Amino acid sequence: MSLLQAVVLGIVQGLTEFLPVSSSAHLVLVPWAIGWEFEPEPAFVFSVLVQLGTLVGVIVYFWPDLVALLRAAIHGLATRRPLGDPASRLAWLIALASLPAAAAGVLIKDVVEQAFDSPAAVSGFLVVTAAFLWVGDRLGRRDRSLDGLTPRDALWVGIGQAFALFPGISRSGATIAAGLTRHLTRPEAARLSFLMSVPVMIGAGAIASLDLLASPTAFAQLPPLGAGFVSAAVVGYFSVRWFMGYLARRPLAPFALYCLAVGAAGLIASYYA
Repeated sequence: MSLLQAVVLGIVQGLTEFLPVSSSAHLVLVPWAIGWEFEPEPAFVFSVLVQLGTLVGVIVYFWPDLVALLRAAIHGLATRRPLGDPASRLAWLIALASLPAAAAGVLIKDVVEQAFDSPAAVSGFLVVTAAFLWVGDRLGRRDRSLDGLTPRDALWVGIGQAFALFPGISRSGATIAAGLTRHLTRPEAARLSFLMSVPVMIGAGAIASLDLLASPTAFAQLPPLGAGFVSAAVVGYFSVRWFMGYLARRPLAPFALYCLAVGAAGLIASYYA
């Protein structure tokens, strides 16, 4: 992978990680459409590690929230009242919501890696994302905040995040849609989705880092990884900032239509390829 290719894919990652259109799908379909070919294992490692760039973007945007949650969780443990404070309670519910994806990541890692090598599968999962967005936007009453989040809510949204291990199932799309079906407002569902992404993306990045260290071409992969990381971080910050403002006023329908159109086009192109 050249530096130019890495920068382009980093921009793609930054634009699509927090929008409900599946960054992993775009990291598969964009090179496929352009005609770029990469070895499956390095491409998978790149796609996971470049997410750490967008992780930096979301940490910068939500820094006050993350600091408040961490302080509250530590204080709750110190006082032996981990659920006594609303912020501490939310922190532990976010940890609970991370468990389904963590377990699925260990159990089906090989299956997920194989899906990254199939544009047809990725396109089909994009259609599933469109369905998630459509259902979530129409079933939810959108009258709850995170102050009333329950363990059942957290696990439900966490299951949505586990589905998003497959390329084409948007992590933000699946978790926001799951939050909407639990009647959270759109901005609150998005806030939960992005806060949940931090521990999961750190875990996925750590596992991918081990894969990178075990690779005989690890040193050669560092320059493109660095280029992709920086471009994804910068673009990712502005992407999440724009999207949070968008959700305060508008629905998810345009993103559902986009996923449906791209997924259908990918399926058709795969059939005739």
